[in-house]
Amino acid sequence: MDILFSVVLAIHLLAAIGVIGLVLVQHGKGADMGAAFGSGASGSLFGATGSANFLSRTTAVLAAIFFVTSLSLAYIASNKPKTTGGVMQDAVKLQAVPVPAAAGGEAGANPVDAGSKAKDIPK
Repeated sequence: MDILFSVVLAIHLLAAIGVIGLVLVQHGKGADMGAAFGSGASGSLFGATGSANFLSRTTAVLAAIFFVTSLSLAYIASNKPKTTGGVMQDAVKLQAVPVPAAAGGEAGANPVDAGSKAKDIPK
């Protein structure tokens, strides 16, 4: 399970870095106006609109991969078995405390039973 977690985490980090890089490389909406007046964007590798479509589609794919790996990491981390724990991690469960026989008078008789009024008396 640790190997799967490491692989998904590596893909998640690569997708995050890819999304950051592609968003920084892309031009804003105002850059298309400059291309119409000859700012040189039409002479790029993908053409005037080819780079925008390629970059936006690649960003969308990497964002989808980032989303899926985020959900996968959350699922893997929440279902990981507990191998170690702290002192206070497992709380002590409440258990019925037996009443000593000397406290009630009769040996073996429980002074605090359902029909007795002794449970209402403060100690």
